[in-house]
Amino acid sequence: MPRRSKGAKLWFDKDRGTYTIVDGRSRHRTGFGPEEIGRAEKALRDYITRKHKPAVSDAPLLADVIATYAEEHIKDAISGKHIQYDLRHLAKWWGTKKVTEVSVATCRAYAGHRGGIVSVRRELAFLNAAIQHWKANHAPQMATPKIKLPPKPEPRQDFMTRDEAARFLRVARRTPHLARFFLIGWYTGTRRTAICRLKWNMVDLQTGIMRRRPRGMPETKKRTPPVKVGFRLLAHLRRWHRMDKNPTGPIVHFNGRAIGRPEKSWPRVRKLAKLPAYITPHILRHSRATHSLKAGGKPWDVANALGMSLDVLLKVYGHHIPDWQADVSNLR
Repeated sequence: MPRRSKGAKLWFDKDRGTYTIVDGRSRHRTGFGPEEIGRAEKALRDYITRKHKPAVSDAPLLADVIATYAEEHIKDAISGKHIQYDLRHLAKWWGTKKVTEVSVATCRAYAGHRGGIVSVRRELAFLNAAIQHWKANHAPQMATPKIKLPPKPEPRQDFMTRDEAARFLRVARRTPHLARFFLIGWYTGTRRTAICRLKWNMVDLQTGIMRRRPRGMPETKKRTPPVKVGFRLLAHLRRWHRMDKNPTGPIVHFNGRAIGRPEKSWPRVRKLAKLPAYITPHILRHSRATHSLKAGGKPWDVANALGMSLDVLLKVYGHHIPDWQADVSNLR
């Protein structure tokens, strides 16, 4: 009687100097050497994921539901990489549970485990979407649980003062890619992901028009319309363009490669500048909206420049308009 397979594992092939995935009698070379153990382990995880075929069931494991949703719906989405981050958190906690175990009590327990209201609400919404996807495509007769989302929090209204921005930038100048990221966000209010994917062919250095979305990329709910760059930022852009060895590459780069997010450099600079913890990269967008309205910018123009609806702009930032409620504040 043949021995039962213990599953796929990594094996270092000394003759070739690379890692190989061993799965029973089959061998799959990864091409990664001893110094690339992390990449070899990722190749093993990807292999196991591809090999695993979720069993179609009316009471499936949530690990299968989440993985199927990621593979069939999220993988090719524009914001797929960021959604995968949330799905990994879901899978760690919910993975061993079945759909039938989703209830108000387990959702409340998950909220207590994760902590932040904003992240919990977003992640539970993805869990609900994954369950609905499974029902629509794999188990039409499945009874779907009702997921109760935490109440939607009030919009954040924090912003950086000009003094705080100057303090941050003084420290950030020692980290060139972060200084570029900061200045683009401060002067245009562009979202982090759009800043990180900016390339030199997306900016007209003569007219000052900057496209925030590559040609051919479809628009999403996170609108990224072109924006007119002001003369201060345009001067920086022209100087950076002269400095860069790759004039067609990314604008915000570290060692020539585009950054994904300033997750290490931003917290370090914020602490050195002695700024509060709520100063995150997204606050640049809040700050641009706030200071534009305080300076008397027309709400319609400010909303268009930010890629934001006028309703949202007025609801969240409207009180910064100089004449806000001026007609009624002194009524007798």
